[in-house]
Amino acid sequence: MSRADLATKTCTIARAIALVGDEWTMMILREMFLGTRRFDDFLHQTGMSSHLLSRRLKKLEAEGVIRREAYSERPPRHDYRLTAKGRGLWPVVIAMKQWGDRWLGDGVDPVEIVHKACGHVTRPHMTCPECGVPMDARDAEPRLSRTFHNERQAARSHS
Repeated sequence: MSRADLATKTCTIARAIALVGDEWTMMILREMFLGTRRFDDFLHQTGMSSHLLSRRLKKLEAEGVIRREAYSERPPRHDYRLTAKGRGLWPVVIAMKQWGDRWLGDGVDPVEIVHKACGHVTRPHMTCPECGVPMDARDAEPRLSRTFHNERQAARSHS
């Protein structure tokens, strides 16, 4: 399976990976959640080439994850802002941050998350929206749709 095939799969994890699953896109998202808005600031903070950054920003804009807002007409300059779809990636970025802090860090979190409502440093966690009980991987089981099950069976028979 090629990377291009991921976008056409039934599995929404595969489709999400096709959209935001490369290291440079994740770095752009990190920067956006840290407040970076301008092209030059993305360049400095990520170390990306301008060509690569431009391509990633255009893809995110075309997919509705970010939007451009003009802040200068001469020369034409834009800020980049997360859309609702982009802000929906916050739990993904936070999960990556927390995993990195635990397994790859040196004991000092490089970024603390402060809950604006109470001012406390927090570590967001997953809870069941029905009962409010915290969850981890051992507390859940997958239930595949018929379409996804069939797609997986077809892939197995082709190998």
